[in-house]
Amino acid sequence: MKEISIGLIGFGTIGSSVVKVLQQSRNILEARAGLPLRVGRIADLDIESDRAVAVDRSILTTDAKEVLEDPSISIVVELIGGSEPAGSYVLEAFRRGKPVVTANKALLAERGAEIFRAAYEAGVEIGFEGAVAGGIPILRSLREGLVANRFEKVLAILNGTCNFMLTAMDQNTGVSFEDVLRQAQDLGYAEADPTLDIEGIDTAHKLVLILCLTHGIRVPADEIHVEGISGISPFDVEMAKEFSYKIKLLAIIIRHGEQVEVRVNPTMIPVSHPLARVDGVFNGIYLKGDMAGDQLFYGRGAGGEPTASAVVGDIVEIARNIVHGHPGRVPPLGYPEDGIRNTGVMSMDAISTNYYLRVQALDRPGVLSRISGIMAEQRISIHSVIQKGRHLSGTVPVVFLTHTAKEADIQEAIKRIAALDVVEGPPVIMRIEDDNLE
Repeated sequence: MKEISIGLIGFGTIGSSVVKVLQQSRNILEARAGLPLRVGRIADLDIESDRAVAVDRSILTTDAKEVLEDPSISIVVELIGGSEPAGSYVLEAFRRGKPVVTANKALLAERGAEIFRAAYEAGVEIGFEGAVAGGIPILRSLREGLVANRFEKVLAILNGTCNFMLTAMDQNTGVSFEDVLRQAQDLGYAEADPTLDIEGIDTAHKLVLILCLTHGIRVPADEIHVEGISGISPFDVEMAKEFSYKIKLLAIIIRHGEQVEVRVNPTMIPVSHPLARVDGVFNGIYLKGDMAGDQLFYGRGAGGEPTASAVVGDIVEIARNIVHGHPGRVPPLGYPEDGIRNTGVMSMDAISTNYYLRVQALDRPGVLSRISGIMAEQRISIHSVIQKGRHLSGTVPVVFLTHTAKEADIQEAIKRIAALDVVEGPPVIMRIEDDNLE
């Protein structure tokens, strides 16, 4: 083989950045891969718009089949996103014996069992480093560099849009969620419809892949407990500061023997925690391994060039394996396909953690004792309580921090508290990750 010919399906922001990297770094990539890497074909519905990179127009097509059916294409790169038609293109590439590189976290989270099984049965590789945390090489590190570890805890900031918004609320006292969302949209960090980001769905898709790599467990994204950030108020952000916490949307995996708790939710973490200093559009992944100890991965989690860096890394890795005749040397999820299990995730009701609880209550004698009485009946021990200024309605926000409590108990408590005639609106809870608040 004289060269590796690459076929791209998708020529948007990431696709054009991939071509740019392949062009600008041609010499060093050739030296590292062992032979030239050439873009042989590019498919996109729009081949007329100007890109920030120049390509020979003869390789452009609006028909993805021309990429898949071209016998000269060695590696197919799928960068259109979504489940379909991306899934069909990936499966067709496998049927034709072509390895695939993708940054499509939604596809792998929703149809991972089908996609990875098809790659295994076809005997071809699939690279997907760009699907999680952009330019941070977290998946490759989990798959190979940290393979000796059992992971006690994974805490990860995996969505730059949410992290930008929470950072803005933290740094600008009183600014509303709606205001920072508009700012994120104006800057291009949030989509016109931001639901996937702000409701935690994008983070859950990425968590599905990290769970496979860290624990060999595959679960559908819709079976993970997911809460977004749309319910966070400026008051909650200020209260977090008062308790020396920051609020982050975290993907969480915590091992309990042979089972793990897996969830996505806004979380209060101490300002001293490494992830508390991950601000703006950056991502961060904190790992606690039994051998390597604490690890922190930090960097840009999205954008054309960071994601292109990860995509090209996969291309070079697959090219090397082609050159040396060793495809599939490392399983894509770090475990042989038959070694991945579908059980082992705890019920959300069974988890135990610390909680922030905010109740809007009437400012009357005995109200606090009624609320705390319900918490005591539900076996919830109070660590601290703060009552803030009275609203015009005659209610006051009362904030509790709890010692470790069970999720089922806290949910029953807030249901009972909400039913009290002295409480206005539903109570608000937020989970806390603080080893010193036991």
